[in-house]
Amino acid sequence: MGSQPFDAGAGTKPAEMPSILFVCSANRRRSPMAKALFEQALRKRGIMAGWKVDSAGTWAEPNEPATRYGCQAMRERGLDLEGHRSKPTTGELLRQFDLILVMENGQREALQIEFPEAAGRVELLSTAAGPSYDIREPLLEGLQDSRRLADELEHLIESGFDRILALARRPRPG
Repeated sequence: MGSQPFDAGAGTKPAEMPSILFVCSANRRRSPMAKALFEQALRKRGIMAGWKVDSAGTWAEPNEPATRYGCQAMRERGLDLEGHRSKPTTGELLRQFDLILVMENGQREALQIEFPEAAGRVELLSTAAGPSYDIREPLLEGLQDSRRLADELEHLIESGFDRILALARRPRPG
């Protein structure tokens, strides 16, 4: 049975498949970038197999592409966001993930209130690498801002990598 595909409608997932959902507001820049960078970190360490990694947005409109400059900043790093399409967070989606990493405290609070069953699995991404702080959406939609955001996300993922793995592998609360 372990070789059968995961049924997203079932509301549970195989225990051997660690999973992380990256969440921002619109699911068009920060969380897709974080997803791509985390997958790159897994591949670099030769441990991508068996991981489920995705992204969503607390207030996302469905099926929107990643931002133009976000795509370009990732393309410069050899990562492709062109096929990305935004999706909103839902209870069904959140049930599929062991760890939900958000960019801002307001997103964490919103998810914990709207989806209390997921509250114990929601963490700020910055917390994995050190002190908690909000990873803000850049005010401008320029390439330089997207490059700086990519640098920040990569730093957090690399410096917090072991902690992120430990959080994703911990037993689910209650």
